Amino acid sequence: MINRDTIVAIATPPGRGGVGIIRVSGPHVGHVAITVLGKLPTPRMALLSHFWDLQGETIDIGLSLFFPGPNSYTGEDVLEFQTHGSPIILDQLLKSVLDCGCRLARPGEFTERAFLNSRLDLTQAEAVADLIDAGSVAAAKSALRSLTGAFAERIEQLLEQLIGIRTHLEASMDFADEALELSSQAQLIRQFATLREHIDLTVQRAQQGVQLKEGARLVIAGQPNAGKSSLLNCLTDSQTAIVTDVAGTTRDILSQPLSLDGLPLHLIDTAGLRESTDPVESEGIRRAWQAIAQADAVLLVIDLTKGEQSEDQKIRSRLPTDVPVITVMNKCDQISPQKNTSTDPYLVYVSALTGEGIDTLRTRLKDLLHYSGEDAVFIARRRHLDALKRAAHHVEKAQQLTQDNAGLELAAEECRQAQLAFDEITGRFTTEDLLGRIFSDFCIGK
Repeated sequence: MINRDTIVAIATPPGRGGVGIIRVSGPHVGHVAITVLGKLPTPRMALLSHFWDLQGETIDIGLSLFFPGPNSYTGEDVLEFQTHGSPIILDQLLKSVLDCGCRLARPGEFTERAFLNSRLDLTQAEAVADLIDAGSVAAAKSALRSLTGAFAERIEQLLEQLIGIRTHLEASMDFADEALELSSQAQLIRQFATLREHIDLTVQRAQQGVQLKEGARLVIAGQPNAGKSSLLNCLTDSQTAIVTDVAGTTRDILSQPLSLDGLPLHLIDTAGLRESTDPVESEGIRRAWQAIAQADAVLLVIDLTKGEQSEDQKIRSRLPTDVPVITVMNKCDQISPQKNTSTDPYLVYVSALTGEGIDTLRTRLKDLLHYSGEDAVFIARRRHLDALKRAAHHVEKAQQLTQDNAGLELAAEECRQAQLAFDEITGRFTTEDLLGRIFSDFCIGK
């Protein structure tokens, strides 16, 4: 790709600081360097420089760095000015560069050019923003893995498997009357099954990556006075939620961040679920069900001193079938110890008052969310999950068509659709609208 314009942006955050950086990329970098510095710096060597405006007045003294394309971040000629971090100095220097015929960069345009010039694939480009926005050490490590190509490499492995199967299918159609040594129907079905297993594993790791990036939504639900707000306070080690003996104290959604061994969670306390004629409480209950529908997991809190009642069973029956649930039997400090055990991994006895069983609950939560804390996870986005699930769906359909002898042409078309879904992830197949949405979330100057 050849860009005819040269872009510039301040690459450091707004405000005063020890150092401020201005980044320039495009075909007119040489002209900018001669105008502002008096010469083009030696490639990849920091040069102590005077920065001048168009009238020849010195703006500041700092370091300049020149990276000639195509071996630069954007794939174009790139020039960086490292000045003192005064907003006044940065604005003056930016104006001087703009006066050289450059334009201000859009958010993410430097990384967008790196993608369009094949310096990064789309997963790596997205990982740049994810690394900047990482809210935990685990998220930063996972984003770095994606930036170095781990996610793209995984997608390429899946693509190779898929292309191998697709090649056999299409060869079978082209040379159906010739005695070729092609995979048998049983072999193809096994290959499809193996590919599905590998896609499912990738989806699991990608889901963890999404959770590291966005945080998992964990909703606490149950009847009034089951101890939901007390559980929120206990898990977050705070007194965020008001706790009283009066049923229906919580009337609205209350969200609190929680880090679970590096996994960011949005812990959400909700109104007690029951029939109510109070319009305020009814609205709180409506919002509670809305939060449950959007949850990544639900903690169903039950008052152990009362046991699981018909009202608890009604709540359980209304929970979304695709949302995992941990049943939390609260107030176990009021029950004899021998009753506080269970072999069900998703049934946990706790006391939100004393903290008993909370460590076990944390462990079960990590298991439920498939979080191991391993560095092998790559950062991912919701769009990656969507594409992976669509690919899995097409592969499953192709496998079924092959198994039912319903037509190799149809199976091959399903494989082609699966390949398009994979290509969306890395950016081989994409649209301007998708690129616009992705890069508009980036920082200006990156």
